[in-house]
Amino acid sequence: MQYFQPKPGYFVGDCMPFSHDGVFHLFYLLDEAHHQGKGGLGGHQWAHVSSADLVHWQEHPLAVPLDEDWEGSICTGSTFHARGLYHAFYATRKPDHTQHLSHAVSSDGITFKKLAPNPFASAPPGFSPKDCRDPFVFQDENGRFHMLVTSKLEDYPLHDRGGCLIRYTSPDLNVWKYEGIFLLPGGEPGYGCTPECPDWFHWNGWYYLLFGIGLQTCYRMSKHPLGPWLRPRVDVLDGPLCAVMKTTPFGRGRRLGVGWIGPRQDDKDSGRMLWGGNAVFREIIQNADGTLGVQFLKEMIPAAGPALNPVFKALTSGATGNGNSVQLQAAETVEVAACENLPRNFRLRCLVHPEPGTFAFGLGLRGSGAYEKKYDLTFDTHRGTLSLIRETLTAAADLTRPFQLEVIHT
Repeated sequence: MQYFQPKPGYFVGDCMPFSHDGVFHLFYLLDEAHHQGKGGLGGHQWAHVSSADLVHWQEHPLAVPLDEDWEGSICTGSTFHARGLYHAFYATRKPDHTQHLSHAVSSDGITFKKLAPNPFASAPPGFSPKDCRDPFVFQDENGRFHMLVTSKLEDYPLHDRGGCLIRYTSPDLNVWKYEGIFLLPGGEPGYGCTPECPDWFHWNGWYYLLFGIGLQTCYRMSKHPLGPWLRPRVDVLDGPLCAVMKTTPFGRGRRLGVGWIGPRQDDKDSGRMLWGGNAVFREIIQNADGTLGVQFLKEMIPAAGPALNPVFKALTSGATGNGNSVQLQAAETVEVAACENLPRNFRLRCLVHPEPGTFAFGLGLRGSGAYEKKYDLTFDTHRGTLSLIRETLTAAADLTRPFQLEVIHT
């Protein structure tokens, strides 16, 4: 399932992982032609696969399909189990591009029935009717249900900065009361301001709120279920190429996240991803201070054969080493070594030891020629960032100190 694509011409959109009774369910938006279905409305439907071990997977019929002409797209939402029923909350985009909240239920988690009235709610007064989506439902310690919804203030003093999450409450998952704005982050220049696809969970004494800004997954943390929310120094999960990650607990003490990675646009200047692509699975890691990180799922790491013996080749005079160790002595220049005779697919594990004064270093993946063609994985010690193919991420670790690096190259 790592990098899963449904079939040619169809892609994985926003993912909505959910687990119950030892089964991991992945609901995802089945995308056609990168958000171009039904004349650009999206035309999405909830697809569904499940697994008990994350290795063997079963594909199910569409969980929430398009049934009516006025349903332009079945949009992102969340699944919740309560009182013997599976509840799917989602948004419906109509042909006029307005968005509305809908609710479906199921007794087996496979076949869902849409409830009337459908939709059951629209944007409150003062909020954009074209920004009412991504309902996420959770239950507090007192048994009350909460629903977070992506929204946008129509009258906000700063241009295009009114994107927010609003909150509803309910005693029974059927009747909902609007409670007000839950989070108004203010936006990130160049990426938009609307926090999308929220996710909320409690884990070892901390409460977490996840949301997407320009497809990049951000998070906040708090000691209280409804905030106030703290922004950690590195407030993103994974890199910009893993879009709209949402999570679920699975197994003992584990939490897993799923997002998607899309192909690049033809426009080389922007280099932005097209909407929808392949599924990306991650294991969520909780650090001692409560901050979060991610790593590969052990169940989805490809099987490795015997250790390889790459051929070391120095491309410049300041590069020395062998197939197991490389040293670069670079002063106001670039020093490069190549490891030849590597297969297309390999797993690299190494210790990186930056010397004092190191400015930048990295790997050229899928390289050819004398440093001619490659994909650069670059570590910038002064800025504390790492980048891959125009995408830059602030490193959670101190890049001036030795650290372990693992690359799965497929």
